[in-house]
Amino acid sequence: MSRRFVARNQRERILAAVAQATVDNGYAGMSVQDVVRKAGVSRRTFYELYSNKDDAFMAAYHEGATRLLTSVRAAYRTETSFEGMLTAMLSEFLNILAASPTFAHMCIVDVMAAGPDAIAKRTWVMTEFATLIDENARRLVGRDVPPPVVAEILVGGIYEAIYRRIARGELDQLPALLPDVVQSALLPYIGNEAATTYRRELEAAIAARSPVAAA
Repeated sequence: MSRRFVARNQRERILAAVAQATVDNGYAGMSVQDVVRKAGVSRRTFYELYSNKDDAFMAAYHEGATRLLTSVRAAYRTETSFEGMLTAMLSEFLNILAASPTFAHMCIVDVMAAGPDAIAKRTWVMTEFATLIDENARRLVGRDVPPPVVAEILVGGIYEAIYRRIARGELDQLPALLPDVVQSALLPYIGNEAATTYRRELEAAIAARSPVAAA
């Protein structure tokens, strides 16, 4: 194996271990020793890559958040309507979190205890989501689009709802939030009647795809 491959493998193991150690012990209780033990690397290897646990946590958060944003952007690129774009984006977001409990807990819950730099990075991710909503609303809805702060408020509310469920250990419930979340996000842009109609169509489409409905 090349030195480059080994270094990349060690880095990925350390970042995964940071997330797991943070979930197991809380950010304040997580230590470098916890990380190197879970990653199966030496302290020397850890310090060759990161200066301390804060540095490693920020790297793990950035890696996870960047991959999440990339997946969300890819999910809606083929959609031609604002409703479709919003549904694809939020569905991808909720499904990724539900499928990745350690990542979800670190990026949604534990980040709040990781200091001002981590909070600033979280704010950046939320701003990216809000910008995606606002820009696509202006492109696809066009008429009487509310100011950008509305998208920021929507994203903040969605994050809060997700935070509470992850903190209670209810990650499996996240995908089921999709109709509620989509309807709430659509309201300021297309109005109550259209948002309610779309929600019913979305629920019918989800039911038609479910194994229970197929059986």
